[in-house]
Amino acid sequence: MIATITLNPCLDKYISVTRLEINETNRSRAVVQYAGGKGLDVSRAVHEMGGETMAFGFSGGHEGVTMTTLLAQEGVPYSFIPIANETRSCYIINLTDSSEQIRINTPGPEISMIEVTELVNRVWELIPAPDILVCGGSVPPGLPSDIYSIIIKQARKKGIKTILDSSDIFLKEGIKAGPFLVKPNIREAEELLGRSLLSENEIAAAARKITEMGVEIAVISTGKDGLIAASHNEIVKAAPPQVKTLSTVGAGDSAVAGLAISFAKNEPLLDACRLAVAMGTAAVLSPGTTLARQRDVQNILPQVRVERMT
Repeated sequence: MIATITLNPCLDKYISVTRLEINETNRSRAVVQYAGGKGLDVSRAVHEMGGETMAFGFSGGHEGVTMTTLLAQEGVPYSFIPIANETRSCYIINLTDSSEQIRINTPGPEISMIEVTELVNRVWELIPAPDILVCGGSVPPGLPSDIYSIIIKQARKKGIKTILDSSDIFLKEGIKAGPFLVKPNIREAEELLGRSLLSENEIAAAARKITEMGVEIAVISTGKDGLIAASHNEIVKAAPPQVKTLSTVGAGDSAVAGLAISFAKNEPLLDACRLAVAMGTAAVLSPGTTLARQRDVQNILPQVRVERMT
C-alpha cells in the first residue's frame, strides 16, 4: 500500500482563456476544480492505476470541504485532519491560443507541529503498515524547514520506505534523513548541488552524487525528455514517445506514482522508470489536472525507451 502525506493541499482551479489581455476583462469558460497538492495527486494516480493508497492531509473551510468531496467522488481513500483556517486555492490558467499555462500557488494556512504529529500518527496506525510513504510539495507557514526530515526519520525507524518530492530547503534538509528515493527536476537538482546541469552525462553524474548524500535512488526528471535515475550500482535513462501536450500539471506527480507503484512491488529500477515515464506522459494527454489515465498508460508503456547509461 502507498500512503501519501500532503502538508499543504489545495483546491486547484483550472481556468481556460484564449489569451490574457492586461488591463482588460478576460472571460473564461467554466472553472474546473480538482483536489490538488503533490501527495494527493500521487494518491489519485495510484488509485487510477488500481493500486491501494491512502491520502493524508489537512482540510479547512469551504475550500477544504470541496477538496475532500472531489476526492470522495474519485473514490480516493483519504484521512484529513480538520483545521480552523481555509484550505488554499491554486490557479492554473490555460492559454488556448499558445498552449501555455500560468500557475499561481498561494501560501496556504498556518499548521502547527501538534497538528502534524496528529496527522503522522494516523499513518503509523495503518495496519498493515504502508510499503511506501510519499511526502511532497510545499510546506505551509509555521512549520520548520526540516519537517520532512522529521517524518522520514520516523518512517525509517518503522521500516517504511519514503519518497521525497520537494524543493529548496525542504529537499536539502529532507535528504539528510536518508529517504529511499528523491525526485528533483533539473532546476531543483541544480539548486541542491550548486552547479549547472547542461548535458545528460552531467545529469547522470548529479543523480549519482545525490545517492552519495544518503539517498538510495535519485531520479532527476528532464521534462519532455523523460528522466535519468541512479542507484548505487546503476544509472538508467528513460525517454517517452512524442505526444501532443494538453496540460503539464500533475505530470511529475504521476511519474512519482509510477515509481511508488513499482517499488512497492520491489520491481527493478529499469521497470520503475518505464512506468514512471509512461504515467508522466499519459498525464500530459489529459486536460486540467486529470492526471494519468490507465488506458493511456498501457498504450504508452511499450513506447517508452529505457536503457542503462555507462
